[in-house]
Amino acid sequence: MKVALIGATGFVGTAILNELLERGHRVTAIARNFKAMHQKDNVVAKQVNVLHADAVADAVKGHDAVISAYNAGWTNPNLYNEFLQGSQAIQEGVKKAGVKRLLVIGGAGSLFVAEGVQKVDTPAFPAEWKAGALAARDYLNIVKKEPELDWTFLSPALEMHRGTSGERKGQYRTGLDTPVYNEEGRSFISVEDVAVAIVDELEQPKHIRKRFTVAY
Repeated sequence: MKVALIGATGFVGTAILNELLERGHRVTAIARNFKAMHQKDNVVAKQVNVLHADAVADAVKGHDAVISAYNAGWTNPNLYNEFLQGSQAIQEGVKKAGVKRLLVIGGAGSLFVAEGVQKVDTPAFPAEWKAGALAARDYLNIVKKEPELDWTFLSPALEMHRGTSGERKGQYRTGLDTPVYNEEGRSFISVEDVAVAIVDELEQPKHIRKRFTVAY
């Protein structure tokens, strides 16, 4: 497929880019800057300000799907507002471009850890992650009302890490609105297998207009 990947140089975006290329997809890698990105075959790099829907539309037109791993920056003092602005501009730009399929990487903070209680609202939730988690939750509620796009929203496990040797098991378990736990009561996954999950969903859709989560 021809896939536009937004946030291609970030922690999650880099893993997704590698997975897409490994499976033979052609990728337009979209990011704020490409200083850390090496030239790769089957990749066209575009520097785009995703806060503007028209710029997004121009960049993604003619693609089969758009994957958004957009992050406004964890140290950004305006993280909450910029994440919502950018996410909605991406959504609008994808529609303007006539692309039907949008896959979004969101956070785990909106997963329900008890009846009516989302992880981001628990006392132990780290303060440094809260603005981003709240923004991702609020955007999930926005995209749920999207009537035109075949959207999917992926919330990773409560713990996501980079494997010490590029850990890619190629397997995971799925859930919808509550975390997936292992026998020890942990909900975790490597970023490499988050990438596997989102590309699996791209190739064989099972969660059209739904949120899902993945963990080991």
